[in-house]
Order: sequence, then structure tokens, then C-alpha cells
Amino acid sequence: MAQLPPSHPFDFDAVRDDDGDTLHEECGVFGVVGIAEAANFVALGLHALQHRGQEAGGIVAHDPAEGFNSVRRFGYVRDNFTKASLMETLPGPLAIGHVRYSTAGSKGNTAIRDVQPFFGEFSMGGAAIAHNGNLTNANALRRELIDRGSIFQSSSDSECIIHLMARSLQRDVPERMKDALRRVEGAYSIVAMTRTKLIGVRDPLGVRPLVLGRIDTDARPAWVLSSETCALDIIGAAFVREIDPGEMVVITEEGGVQSSRPFEQRRARFCIFEHVYFSRPDSILGGRSVYETRRQIGVELAREAPVEADLVCPVPDSGTPAAIGYSQEAGIPYAMGIIRNQYMGRTFIEPTEQIRNMGVRLKLNVNRALIQGKRVILVDDSVVRGTTSRKIKEMILDAGAKEVHFRIASPPTAWPCFYGVDTPEKDKLLAATMSEDEMRDHLGVDSLRFISLDGLYRAVGEAGGRDPEQPQYCDACFSGEYPVAPSDMMERGFELKPAAE
Repeated sequence: MAQLPPSHPFDFDAVRDDDGDTLHEECGVFGVVGIAEAANFVALGLHALQHRGQEAGGIVAHDPAEGFNSVRRFGYVRDNFTKASLMETLPGPLAIGHVRYSTAGSKGNTAIRDVQPFFGEFSMGGAAIAHNGNLTNANALRRELIDRGSIFQSSSDSECIIHLMARSLQRDVPERMKDALRRVEGAYSIVAMTRTKLIGVRDPLGVRPLVLGRIDTDARPAWVLSSETCALDIIGAAFVREIDPGEMVVITEEGGVQSSRPFEQRRARFCIFEHVYFSRPDSILGGRSVYETRRQIGVELAREAPVEADLVCPVPDSGTPAAIGYSQEAGIPYAMGIIRNQYMGRTFIEPTEQIRNMGVRLKLNVNRALIQGKRVILVDDSVVRGTTSRKIKEMILDAGAKEVHFRIASPPTAWPCFYGVDTPEKDKLLAATMSEDEMRDHLGVDSLRFISLDGLYRAVGEAGGRDPEQPQYCDACFSGEYPVAPSDMMERGFELKPAAE
């Protein structure tokens, strides 16, 4: 559980009711070039990407007269980057930003030095970098760089890229970045900047998302890079296309977008859990509406796991589209049986042990008038540790439900992610230690069913399901098949799934 420093104002979201029972994305990235006060546009973009990281955020901007300026803060974008006095310190037509939820780096004791974007001065000028994803060989690279004299300022794996760039003999920042990224393994979508260039790059597998947008102005177009399309909408930018796996784009005000493919081409393995949970439902992934994909997951789930019941209720908010799809396919009424408190912000109440023990009730409440005496299907996006699911089941039964049936819009999460998702260790994952029937008994529900991996693939548009020889997505958290070996974790004793399984 990521905790805020003691000096930070108490935020009730820091009293996590999930107890590590929810998967979290590491971060979101955003950048703009070619428009006055670019940092204001970046702040709006980060606000739209807040679901990808609520722990901290940062913006770096460049102005020809004032040079580089940077602001990094703990907490929400709305609480920091909406203040005119702060935004006035970030002038210029070029800026990048980052919102963070820690995976690699200091966890439980976050320091401002770990908040991105990171900035470095090179012989040809300064550069800043914001990274979404995880480097699976960061520990080995860090040891090597320290042995060769590098001095690290943070505990983040992303800082390795800055040091590798500093040691490159190439003459400009994009070429140095190519050099650096050829040394790293894992997942990365990067937004970076120099004094005149906005740079975007995805790893050869394209595990994490990155899209290109455009804002038409009276002079020449301004360009935008973002983790998701929903952040383009908030600033009125048109979606142009996704940055391809293994592609680097270098964008300037005068020259527009220049594309190159500096890495060995590989078969793409986009993270399938972006479709299930991470991305906002109003975003577009791979030409598909995230909302429609999640609704279709519910349809597939209803076909695979029907059950007689009176109501289909989502676990808000992530289970809502799948619950709608399940209801439509099953012909069972959809109802908001659980209501989310939308105003869980800062409070004067101290986080006492009694308050902490209220757990999930701080954020969710049962609609008793709907639930009492009913057979209820609860649709959720995933089961990780199972603690939250048990609390929700107890709330539903306390409200007088006759039966409780869980339907989960993803396969069992039995393996940790090493590519930019905060997951517990393998032995803390319920599906790693229990069968589906054992999980049902552990949760104390009348039935529990997960969508199959084939069903999930059908829902995201692969009519034939999952190709076991050439999977179309990264689904390691479900299958245990890692497209990039987690070498740092293997050094620490992590065992890959045996090939014979």
C-alpha cells in the first residue's frame, strides 16, 4: 500500500479499503508541443488520466526565454495544478506531465524525488522524461551504472533511462534515447522533451498504450501525446492514431511529426487488462471502444456462466459495463444495488483504527430496497486477494439478499505483473493458491465464475479466442506466460511457469 508522507494533508483515499485487493496502474503520461501555455493543457490532460495514478504528479515545461521549469507534487492534479500562481511558473509552448501510482521505486515511503517527469542536463542541453511501465532488468542496470560512477537521485526504475542516455556517445537526445532503450527490457511508453522536441516511444511489444493527437490552430497544428484518448477529448484535440509498438516519434513546432522504428520488430503484445480495467471506458483502444469491449465481456460471461437470479448488480464503478452486458444477454434486470460515495475526498475525521475497520463501507453502500429478498448477481472486474469481495458479500447479505452469485469480468489473476501494474506477490493472489470452487467457499457465496481466457479474447475482438501458440495480447497475469522474462525477479527467486503446464 502506497502511503503519503506524514507531512501530506490527510486524504481519505489513502485509507485504502481494498487492503491491496485492487490492481493499480503505475501511471499516465501526457505531452503537448506548439501551443501557448502548454503546461495548462498538460494539467487538463493529467486530470483526465488521474485514474492511472493518484499518488503524485509532475509537469516540466520549457520556455525559450526562461528555460526549463518543473513542478512535482503529492496528491491529485485538481489540488495542485489548478492554482494560477503555480501554473504561472510553467510558461512555454512545450510541456510534459506524469501522474504516478508507485510499483517500482519506494513503496510505503514515497519521496518527492521519485515523482516524474525526471530531468537531466546533457552536453547538448536539457531533457525530461516521463515513463509508464516497468523495466524488468532495472536492478541489473542500476548496479552496472552505479559501478561505473552514476549517482542515482531516486529509487525509480525510470531513472536508469536518464543515466543510460547520459553515457551514450550519440549527438542528440533522440539518438541517445534510442541507445538507452536498446539496453532496457520490459514495458515502456515514454513521453519526453528537449528544448524544442516532444518525443514519444513505445516498447517493441507495445504493452502500455500511447496515442497521438492534434489541435488545429490558426498558424500550425499543435501536437499531443497521451496514455489514452480520453485525455485528448478534454483539451479538444483530435485523435490521429496510436503510436505503434517499437515506434519513436519526434515532434517539433516547425517540422511536425517524424517517425522512426529503431528497435527490432516483434509481434505486439498489448496488455489485455487495459481493456478489462485500467483504461477509462470513454477511451478507444486498438480502434475499439473500451466501454463496448467491457459490455461484450459481460455478454460472454453470461453465455459461459448463466445462473437463475433476480438482479444483476455491478460492483461500482469498474464492473458497470460488464454488468450491463450480462444483464442484456441473460435477460435479468440490471440494478444499482450498490451505490458508490462519489465524494470520498479529504475529511476532518482522523484515520483511527475504528475508521479504518469500516473498510469498504466508507466508499460503498447497499441499496437495501432493491436487494432485500433477491437473488443477486454481483459483477466485478477481478478478484485479487478476495478481501474486498468478502466484505461486499457480507454487505449484500446484511441487506437481506437471498442469494449472492459473483461473476468476474476477467480470468483468475494467478500471476503477478512486472510490466507496470501493482500486483501482490504470487502467494498473496487468491487464484494462485485456490481452485475456483475453493475460492467460492472462501468468499462464502452461492456461486463464483470467472470469464475464460478464450471468452475474454472473444470479447476484445478475437473471434477464435486465444491462440495458445501466438497469444495476441500480454495476459501473463492470467496465463503465467511472460512475453519478456522478469530477469530481476528471477534473480530474487521468482519461478516461471513450467513449459509443460
